[in-house]
Amino acid sequence: MNKLRHFTLALITVLPLAFTSATVKAGDIVDTAASSDQFSTLVAAVQAAGLVDTLKSDGPFTVFAPTNEAFAALPAGTVENLLKPENKEQLVAVLTYHVIPGKVMSGDIAGKKAEVATVQGSDLSIDATSGVMVDGANVTTADIITSNGVIHVIDKVVLPN
Repeated sequence: MNKLRHFTLALITVLPLAFTSATVKAGDIVDTAASSDQFSTLVAAVQAAGLVDTLKSDGPFTVFAPTNEAFAALPAGTVENLLKPENKEQLVAVLTYHVIPGKVMSGDIAGKKAEVATVQGSDLSIDATSGVMVDGANVTTADIITSNGVIHVIDKVVLPN
């Protein structure tokens, strides 16, 4: 009888966790980025560019997300200059160059090289033959699944030509 009581108590304790985890849904690209301290500059830039609603839409999108350190490595004053209202068009171009339509997982491109069209309109060079490079930036973390696409973390801000 004692074993049955312990089993029942264990089951009552575990069951709510199972149901809770089954109902958890991945956030969208913006919410996922905003939940990480490493993307605060990116999130501020997305807000300043007026791209929040776009990146919260159905997508799917693949975002190559530069970290705060990647933004900090730009020449002094670059980020502050891009965030000025009069430079919104340029900021939008830089940010949308980091986005490609569709959901591209690292396994989809492993061992390949490709030129892919960005939302900005220019092509982005991807080399996944030895690690993954995106226009010279290293993908440091791949395949962060969101409800409307995927985020790949990069160590450099890539700029359209």
